[in-house]
Amino acid sequence: MKQVTDRREFLRQTSAASLACLGAVAPATAWAAAAAGNRLRAGTAQVDVTPQTFPVLVCGGFLSRSATQVHDPLFARCLVLDDGAERLLIMVVDTISIPYAMQESVKAAASQATGIPTERMLISATHTHSGGSLTSALGTKADPAYCEFLPGKLVECIRQAASNLRPARVGWASEDHPEGTHCRVFIRRPDCLDVDPLGRRNVRAMMHPGYQNPQFIGPCGPSDPGVSVLAVQSPEGRPIALLANYSMHYFGAPPISADYYGDFVRIVSQRLAPDDDSFLAMMSHGTSGDQQWQDYANPAKSVSRQEYAAGVAEAALRAYQRIQFHEAVPLAMAERRLTIKLQQPDAEAQAWADKTMAAMNGRDPQTRPEVYAREIVLLRDMREAERKLQVIRIGDLGIAALPAEVYAITGLKLKLQCPLGQMFNVELANGSIGYIPPPELRPLGGYNTWPARHTATQDDIETIIVDGLLEMFEEVTGRPRRKIALSQGPAAARLLAQKPVAYWRMGEIEGNRAWDDSGHGHHGTYETGYALYLDGPDRDDLRSGGEKPRAVQFAGGRMKAQLDLGGDYSVEFWFWNGLPNDNRGVTGHLISLGPDGAAKCPGDHLGISGTSSSNETPGRLFFFNGDERNDSLSGGPLIEPKTWNHVRLVRRGEQVAVYLNGSAEPVLSGRVPVTRPAGNRDVFVGGRSDNFANLEGRLAEVAVCAG
Repeated sequence: MKQVTDRREFLRQTSAASLACLGAVAPATAWAAAAAGNRLRAGTAQVDVTPQTFPVLVCGGFLSRSATQVHDPLFARCLVLDDGAERLLIMVVDTISIPYAMQESVKAAASQATGIPTERMLISATHTHSGGSLTSALGTKADPAYCEFLPGKLVECIRQAASNLRPARVGWASEDHPEGTHCRVFIRRPDCLDVDPLGRRNVRAMMHPGYQNPQFIGPCGPSDPGVSVLAVQSPEGRPIALLANYSMHYFGAPPISADYYGDFVRIVSQRLAPDDDSFLAMMSHGTSGDQQWQDYANPAKSVSRQEYAAGVAEAALRAYQRIQFHEAVPLAMAERRLTIKLQQPDAEAQAWADKTMAAMNGRDPQTRPEVYAREIVLLRDMREAERKLQVIRIGDLGIAALPAEVYAITGLKLKLQCPLGQMFNVELANGSIGYIPPPELRPLGGYNTWPARHTATQDDIETIIVDGLLEMFEEVTGRPRRKIALSQGPAAARLLAQKPVAYWRMGEIEGNRAWDDSGHGHHGTYETGYALYLDGPDRDDLRSGGEKPRAVQFAGGRMKAQLDLGGDYSVEFWFWNGLPNDNRGVTGHLISLGPDGAAKCPGDHLGISGTSSSNETPGRLFFFNGDERNDSLSGGPLIEPKTWNHVRLVRRGEQVAVYLNGSAEPVLSGRVPVTRPAGNRDVFVGGRSDNFANLEGRLAEVAVCAG
């Protein structure tokens, strides 16, 4: 059965933003018509945009800092494509982000100089944290001299690219480079919560946890390992340009520096066109609000910025070798205006900000709490913000432009549903509204949600952006979006052959619904405190076509469903516990059948033991029928934390048997009277019926059979 997320229904229920169409959408010309008509032309340019006035304020820090020297230059780079019917441009600038108003001004001036419509211009930033500051954010103000200097340089770069169009052919490909990007936002253990800027201990998810920090359970989401490449050659095969895209936040470099993006450009240029100064290489920023080069789940590795850039460049060059080039492709572009509502901090935060600002007595912030106090005050006059969404079609390649820092999971949603054969996402395009986590992660808190101008967007804006971009792809292609579906490996086929009453794959990428793939429609609901699309069990029988198995991560929440099971049933699934076995009285409940919230928790409860058991070493399975009867079974092998295990629970009347990791004999077996009230249909996965000691870990492939 296919797992399909009804995004349109969700939008009707939650949308508070408006998407207003700007102008007509460029026609989705058929490939055959393009091949028979005009040939493609391309123009390129790069202009040095290194600050000229020092000291210069530097972007990207919590507190203000400045630079007095240049470690390597900054550039604006522009590619113009023209198929005879459409002319569009893609520009990437070595800076952390470009203010929306500045971009609009640059586009207007460039359009007047070149005739290219402003709605056919995509301007984005690499996101180096070592460039001149163009915008006020956190403790750093915009540098006035650099803000005055840059716009004219961007207009000049566009003018140069538009003035040197020549015959060209294009192609595209992608190569995975999983070693280079990893989720940097980790979920904390419930007993190790961090504090927010107000000193409130409420942070379950935080970036940069440190390597193998025992206070953290694991990442909050997946990575997007794809290095995407759009390449341009002359009809004879001479390299003209290469635009790459990768979802990694930044590496880190002393200011002023283009960071690894500049190193990537130099390496690719030397490899593809060592004797041609006109060749243009450029690296755009993918969906990486939660991504970084450090792999915090494993021991630290020593790697230089240049070594890192070389690894990404090698992946791009491998993709380049597989490209099929086309001299005629349809070009299309669409643009929409997005009005985003901004949320105001609560009354407690407002009062705290006023008190903190009064103590500062007009000086600039010097600590992180002072930074957030000023951010809260500045937010008071902000109720909404306008940005733009864009999509580009180049043959069978799609490019989405997002004015924000979204997470890798957001980019994967777009890649999985885009109707074109390949696509990539360009962040920090048309300005930036800041961090936009997916809705399910906002309750976990952390830096990306703390009250500030760059985190204040409405809760459902990620869903609105994804749906808007997919609608635009449908417009420029004339095709419907693809449906998200989990493949069925041999294990899934085996489970479906047993005709389960419910089969929750738990591989969802969006929403709060656990889809039932049994065909019976017994969909469940994820309750607050979960993360989606994490790595699942690394097993070949769970794969099909190389697809990675996925799982849901529970972080205080659980999944609730309704089933008519009677007295006899079986359930099996994969689980991964993220807590030490001696962390608390009960390490975690895996599955529970009984009335929601009932006192003394009557019902069936399967979990992992903790320190409360006087008879067993923590970390064993147990089965329990509630506090009233207090009958239980416990034992079996030690379950090591952060390992995948398969369990099968069978109840036949009062007889219970539990099998672990395919064991022929049960690891638990015995008589446990039924205490679940007759007719009760509540089923909980990843937690207990009364929300006590819910699992802090992952679950996947849950199949329930009746009788």
